[in-house]
Parts: sequence; C-alpha cells; structure tokens
Amino acid sequence: MSLISTLARLEAVRTGRAQPATTVRHRHLSDRPLVLVPLVTAGEIGAPLGALVGTDRDAPRLLAVPQPRDRDLRFAFLAELADAVLPHIDACAEVVEAAERTEADPETGKRVKVEVELCADAAQVIVPSRAGVDLIRLLGRSTRFRRTAEQDPEAPFPAPPRVPLLGRWLTHYGERARVPGSSLLLAMTDLLGRHWATGQSTLEDQHLGALLAWIDPPEGASGAEAALRAELARDAEGQLLCPPAGPATDPAFDNHLLGPAIERYDRARTALAAAEDGLEADERYGAVSAAEREIRALVLSRTRPTWDAVWHGLDLLRRLPAGAHVADRWTRDRWSFTGHRDRIVSGEPPQPRRDDAVTAANKLATREREQARLEAQEALDDPLVMAGRRLAGEAFAGEVTDVVMAYGEGRRPSPRPLVTVRTDDRPQLAERGKVYRSLGGKPQAAEFVEEAGEGLLVLRIVDKMGRGREPEPGSVPEKGDLVCFTLFEHEQRGGAKLPDPEATPWTHGGPPGETAAVPEAPDPLTEEDVL
Repeated sequence: MSLISTLARLEAVRTGRAQPATTVRHRHLSDRPLVLVPLVTAGEIGAPLGALVGTDRDAPRLLAVPQPRDRDLRFAFLAELADAVLPHIDACAEVVEAAERTEADPETGKRVKVEVELCADAAQVIVPSRAGVDLIRLLGRSTRFRRTAEQDPEAPFPAPPRVPLLGRWLTHYGERARVPGSSLLLAMTDLLGRHWATGQSTLEDQHLGALLAWIDPPEGASGAEAALRAELARDAEGQLLCPPAGPATDPAFDNHLLGPAIERYDRARTALAAAEDGLEADERYGAVSAAEREIRALVLSRTRPTWDAVWHGLDLLRRLPAGAHVADRWTRDRWSFTGHRDRIVSGEPPQPRRDDAVTAANKLATREREQARLEAQEALDDPLVMAGRRLAGEAFAGEVTDVVMAYGEGRRPSPRPLVTVRTDDRPQLAERGKVYRSLGGKPQAAEFVEEAGEGLLVLRIVDKMGRGREPEPGSVPEKGDLVCFTLFEHEQRGGAKLPDPEATPWTHGGPPGETAAVPEAPDPLTEEDVL
C-alpha cells in the first residue's frame, strides 16, 4: 500500500467517510452492462442455487434451482443462464467496424497492415465481488467440455444445446479478468475499492454493503457505523438486513429458511412420484409448484439487495470522468472479444484444461506487461495517482528554471538541450538515469545529468524534437513551464520471441498432444459424483 493510500484511509477514519483515491475513473463502463448476481449452495460451490441477471436495473431475470444437488435441475439452470447471457453477447458480436491490424505476411514474413473486422462494442459483465469472478471461471471450466445430444447421442447426461457455448464464453471472460486493466469482467467491490479509500481493511472492502456504507453513508451516520450495520444487523427472524454479495449465503439463512424449504420441495416431489392416479397427481403437483415458488422467493430475497447495490455502485462510478487511456484499454478488450468470437465461428475446439508451455508463458508475459502499462497510464491520467508515485520517488514535478541549448557529438550534431528543473520531490535518480514526460500523448525521454543545487536537477532531452538542427516548437520545455517527469517508462516493450507451440522443447513438456511417458491419472471418484 502506498503512503498516499494510507493517508487517505486515515482521513476516512477521521472524517467517517470514504476518501477519493482517484480523480478520474480508470475502468470502462458500458452503457448497458450485463449484471450477474449468483448464489451457490453452501459447502458445494459448483452447485448453483440461483441468480439475478440482466441489463435492465428495474427488470432483472430471476433464475433458481429448487434442488441444487439434482443434475437435471443444474443443467436447466445453466440453460436458462445461457438464454439470458448469450443473446447479449451475440448482439455485441454482430455489430462490427473496419479496423487495421499488423500481421505477418505468410509468403515474405514481413509485417504488413491488413483490414479486418472489429466488434464495435463488447459485452461487459459485472458481478458483485471477486468471488463472483472465481465462480464465472469455475462455471466455464465445468461446462465448456460438456457434450450435447446432437454432438454425441450416446453421451450420459447430455447438456442442453447452448451450455457448452456459454462455458467457452465464461472461460474467456474469466481468463480476461486476470489481465490487469481489462474491463470485460469486473467485480464491483474491486471497482469501488480502486476509486475510494475506506477506513476498514481491504478484506472488509470485499463486503459490498459495508463498502457502499463508507462511500455513501446514510444521513446522520458515519461510514464506520453504517458499515457495521451492513455487516451485522439482522431482522426479527435473525436474517441479515444486508445479505452477502454472493455467491456464498449466510448460515442462518441456510439453516432456518433455505434448508427447510428444500426439504419441503423434496417431500412434495417424492409424493408426486408416488401418486397413483391423475387426480392425486394434480393435487400433489400443486404442492411441488408451491414449494418451488417459495424457494424462488427466498433466492430473490437474498439477491435483490445485492442487485440494487451493484447498480448503486455503477451510479457512483459514472459520476467520475473516464481517464484518457481508458478507451485504449477497452479497444484491446474489444480485440480480445472479437478474436474469441472468430475462434468459435471457425469451429476451433474449446480452450484446453491446461495451457501448453508457450501459451502459458505468453499469458504470463502479457499480464506482466499489462500490469506495468496500467500502472503507468493511471499515473499519467490521474494527478492523485501520480502524487503517490512522486512520494515513492518514482516521479518528480517542478518548474523549469533554465534551458541551455546544447548539441550531441557526431557527424551530424543533434540538439540535446539541458533543462534545469526545481523540485521539492526526492526522485531516486541514478547517474545518466532515464526519465520520461508525456509530450502530445507520446513519451519524451531525458537523461539525468547532475544535481545543480538543493532541489535543482539538470536533465538532457534526447528525443522527440524533430530531425532538424533546431528543435521543433513546443518540443523543449521553456523557462517557467511546470513539468512532470517519471522514472518509469510509459510504454512497455515486448519480450523475447517464444518458439511455436509445435517446437516446445522436451524440458517443457514437448509439443502439444505428445503422449506423456506417464499418463495422467483420472480424478478420483467422490461422494458428490454420485446422486
């Protein structure tokens, strides 16, 4: 945690209200995001209990599983979830625009620009908490390999037609959520925690109700009091007034309300199966329907407060202006969305359970590069974030007190002006260390020459001045200008080129598909695998 974040949390404790951690919004928010509030059965995270899903805050779609341990009812839930999610994804995938992309020519190997399709927008999914992101990833892994009756007529327990497709999309969103700065799949607690600093721990910030209580407390109450009430307050029946943001449920709800309701549903369904004539079956079917409606009402009572809280968080975030680099990061999300759409249309198989060595290395390198890029862009977009980097000695700002024109040595001397900056910051500069400033959206590099006195730093500008003997107007700071230089690069360079997956060396598992010396043992059979 940076020093400025610590100061903001202390200020939140003093004032009783969350303090802004940024001055702009650093994540993209779609006009019509798909909000998903999931619930799962306690002790068995792979057994869905229900969900609220939709793009209209006033008309969410309720999905519920009256008996989460029933395989058929689970698949029915996943089929309903696919019917709610996939049309929104398809609508975004159908609207495209022309874009240019650099690709290697198959004949010459040279990099050339080609015109391709790019989805004009991508479907954004928002869940209440970080645990919801993990559940999305789990649902994708458990459904993308399912076989349908059309694909394999002899498959045991065939999945509904669109469930495997849903699993592929959920897997892609789960993987994309691991890329820093991506906005395809977002957790509301992480979004709010990035833009506000509260007076509680980061672990407590994962409680959406408590986090919102600090950011927007009710009139007459402090953030700490409102957060404590959101975490602990219960009604006359002993149920939490602010239910957990899912996918977990409260034990009191499980034991006193949900458990008995599921038992009544099981008894009613058993009685229906034992009916001896049509009249008796009709009477008992009504009992089953009533028990199912009771469970749906219970699921709605736990998910609707969280649903409203997510939309309230979106309202708070929309008040912040978007950062300058947010659109660029969203464009990369759109490229990712378009690429996955193309892989599905071309008939490629689902994502493998485990990546080969080259793919895993590429993913790791991409995440490291995007993390460094995100940190740099947030600092460039936001003076408050840049202040934290300045306190850490990773940047400095000040006034230009002197500019001396100088030239480099060589056959054709290039301008290398010396700029003196007065600053109160204490950057961790090394001899001939590189520093950078943003010039027209592009990084301009300079070298640290010497310290000319207390708070006086002499820098040598080395690029972005044009090709003439004299620097282009505006490319060199003038006396009296306020400037800000960073010790970190603004753009990240690519790493070393990795071999093709087919050329994976034996030290890293060999080429994909190659038979291992010792075959992997299947997963052991557990009690949960047998109904």
